[in-house]
Amino acid sequence: MVIGLTGTNGSGKTTLANHLQAKGFYPLSLSDEIREELQRLHLPVDRPHMIEKGNELRRNYGQNVLAVRTLRKIQPDRNYTVDSIRHPTEIEALRGLQGFHLLHVDAPLRVRYERALQRQDARTPKTYEEFVELEARELSGSTPEGQNLNACAAMADVVLQNDGTVEQFLAKAEKQIIDWMRHHPRPGWDEYFMRIARMTALRSNCVKRKVAAIIVRDRRIISTGYNGTPRGVTNCNEGGCQRCNSLAASGTRLDECVCSHGEENAIVQAAYHGISIKDAVLYSTFAPCLQCTKMIINAGIREVVFNAHYPLNDTALQIMQQAGVTLRQIELD
Repeated sequence: MVIGLTGTNGSGKTTLANHLQAKGFYPLSLSDEIREELQRLHLPVDRPHMIEKGNELRRNYGQNVLAVRTLRKIQPDRNYTVDSIRHPTEIEALRGLQGFHLLHVDAPLRVRYERALQRQDARTPKTYEEFVELEARELSGSTPEGQNLNACAAMADVVLQNDGTVEQFLAKAEKQIIDWMRHHPRPGWDEYFMRIARMTALRSNCVKRKVAAIIVRDRRIISTGYNGTPRGVTNCNEGGCQRCNSLAASGTRLDECVCSHGEENAIVQAAYHGISIKDAVLYSTFAPCLQCTKMIINAGIREVVFNAHYPLNDTALQIMQQAGVTLRQIELD
């Protein structure tokens, strides 16, 4: 889950981010990208320079540049907070993440100014009038690349008012986040196994194409296989298959290829270790070829789920249907 935090200066975003960090959320901030730029240029890291440099980065590299850079740091198996979201295109970029939710935090202007004074850091305006002036610039979005907190607030899933005690504010935030966490979707079984198959494909030593298959029974993986040269033969990526290493055109010189297919290896590995695959389900990153289809049928596999079309010829499809093997395709990003 990724909790995006947007809101006005002094509203309590950092307080919430710190609180969630203590609860196991990894903290990220779009402003860190701006701070790094200012430090690299030996410029003051104060609020006016932060606003100016942020606008410059959006103008030169795209309005969502800060979010795009931050997205590279996010791993799918962790919970995060992403602070300092200040432009609608940043939200649009982050919405591509599964499990992203946006909180907008606000509080009365005078209360926020008093909180800013208590921070006593380089970002704190010297006077209330300066605080109000800077706030107006952040809220309005007077230029396409400028901060536009009003637009961000309109895109938020929930708006939290932090006009009471810290404890009350954090309790409200926790209640909302726990509700999101309880309804956070998990991958279905097909997606789960297919993503494992795609990761398995990265072990392939074939230089032409990386393909993998996993065999599942009772929702348990009992065998895996990826394409490459047979055991004891020089790996394809080390020159073991002349056909692949000469970059032969797709579909040609197949009689010269010494690489075994992913489905073939998964079936053979099960046999090698004495594991029955009768009535199992095979997940493959590509649709099986005719040769692998015959092995699948004779091994007693009852269903094949594939991700991408490999040119699946009519004969392979026909004999699979005739043998009663179910064939399904699921598409993943």
